[in-house]
Amino acid sequence: MINISKIKDALSSEVLNYYKTDSNTAIVIEDTKKDFEGDLTIVVFSLLKYSKKSPEDSAKILGDHLLNELDFFEKFNVVKGFLNLSIKKSYWLGFFNSWCGEDNYGFVKESSGQLYMVEYSSPNTNKPLHLGHLRNIFLGDSVVSLLKAAGHKVVKTQIINDRGIHICKSMLAWKKFGKGETPESSKLKGDHLVGKYYVEFDRKYKLEVEELIGQGLSEKEAKLKAPLLLEAQEMLVNWENGDQEIRTLWSEMNNWVYDGFEQTYKNFGVSFDQLYYESNTYQLGKEVVKKGLDNNSFYSKEDGSIWCDLSSEKMDDKLLSRSDGTSVYMTQDIGTAIQRFRDFPKLSGVIYTVGNEQNHHFKVLFKILEKLRYSWAQNCFHLSYGMVELPDGKMKSREGTVVDADELLDSVIFEAKSLTSERGFLEELSINEVDDICQKIGLAGLKYFLLKVDPKKKMSFDPKETIDLSGHTGPFIQYTYVRINSLLKKFDISTLSSDLKSNSVELSEKEIAVLKSISNFPEIMNQSAKQLSPYLLANYLYSLVKSYNSFYQEFPILSEVNQDHKNFRIKLSKLVSEIIGSGMRVLGISMPKRM
Repeated sequence: MINISKIKDALSSEVLNYYKTDSNTAIVIEDTKKDFEGDLTIVVFSLLKYSKKSPEDSAKILGDHLLNELDFFEKFNVVKGFLNLSIKKSYWLGFFNSWCGEDNYGFVKESSGQLYMVEYSSPNTNKPLHLGHLRNIFLGDSVVSLLKAAGHKVVKTQIINDRGIHICKSMLAWKKFGKGETPESSKLKGDHLVGKYYVEFDRKYKLEVEELIGQGLSEKEAKLKAPLLLEAQEMLVNWENGDQEIRTLWSEMNNWVYDGFEQTYKNFGVSFDQLYYESNTYQLGKEVVKKGLDNNSFYSKEDGSIWCDLSSEKMDDKLLSRSDGTSVYMTQDIGTAIQRFRDFPKLSGVIYTVGNEQNHHFKVLFKILEKLRYSWAQNCFHLSYGMVELPDGKMKSREGTVVDADELLDSVIFEAKSLTSERGFLEELSINEVDDICQKIGLAGLKYFLLKVDPKKKMSFDPKETIDLSGHTGPFIQYTYVRINSLLKKFDISTLSSDLKSNSVELSEKEIAVLKSISNFPEIMNQSAKQLSPYLLANYLYSLVKSYNSFYQEFPILSEVNQDHKNFRIKLSKLVSEIIGSGMRVLGISMPKRM
């Protein structure tokens, strides 16, 4: 099938052939900007060294040549150094006929033979999941789907950060102030209960710091000498030394959190293939660090702490083991990486979905793995993303100023119910049917809002913007999908001709605009997978929906009297519906049957 991507390839090849230059020459081909006539634009400035003429003359001469050599184009125009080429209308109908009925359009049909592991979510077991986790989860989950659509096999994984000083803070606060409270007695989800005591530790700790400052200590000294912190540090040492009482409490409280996480994941439609626990992998990390010290890959300071010398990389040396023998996050990450490649020796790469606050951490991790001579270290990639902030600033878990994931889901579902109730379209449905539809609308609003922004950028979250049937939202795309399928139910698609003659339909500009958008879908899927950027797909789907709605408003299908035109528009609508449905599924968004 000839699509826009292949036309661009043919165009690039012909330009190289015309100027008798090699493939290293940069040929810039873009979609023509909306304010100008044409479909594809060649930027000729980089070609002037071959043409030896002005930009305008070069573009005109090249345009004449391309019209003679390539059958795709019917005319061209020149705007300064930009050659705008118009594709023949007959091509679009040919494209439509060749594409019509193809299964899984835009998805790679054959396996690449490559296996990737994508790590995402990876929460600490001292607090419930919150809004920041959701951007991580939805990004990682959609990247998994994009890689699968590109023909790769994928392992979905997370590392459960179930040990460390943060965990001990929650444990210590519960032990001192909890009075035996459990999820059952408190009627709280386990992760919410443990998170409550993480916040309580911080509150009590600040009071102790203030008291010590009042006694004459500096703020820095007070923070280090506060009794609660010292107790938490002692608890961590005892945990690593296998203290049975502490280990039993740790196991009990972690299980409360795991049950809470599982319920949240289920509500968001998320699952994992493989789980790793820091409490297991840190031991392997400690062994590797000790061996690294023995073979001089690392060095020890007088206090017994172990470090990695990164001066050759122009980075500060990295602590790998504290003076008291306890490990740090880097130790665990070293062990986890090694364990993953042991478990899956054929891995083509591991993708770590972690916020950009950890950019330096992963640069250091990958350099340490290289120093340890692991050849697969170069196949580790940090998928960095910007933080999610509220309109009034950054969230802080220890202060309890986060947007809880469970409460957020409840709120967007409530908004969806309010919206559908106002419209009155679901009154004859059962309560369960309405709940299912509103769950899908609410999740679509939340997931799409967090995925439509370039992951590299930080973003501000406003829940009021997620549920809107007329804005740049998931529910708006869902609504168009539902409306198209409601229209299609009025026709017997199986009776329509599978091939339309070039002289039977005169395509309008708005119909061509929809076909252009459809033809770009495979390339959008390809680029989204290559760049690990679901936002490209999310914004493409919105653009496709806008293009279709513009066409549909001008050419109502039900009132069309020309049967050939009606058949074409029905099938065009079906193709748009299929792309919307498959594209949104890649983003992890389910489509309701009614809205």
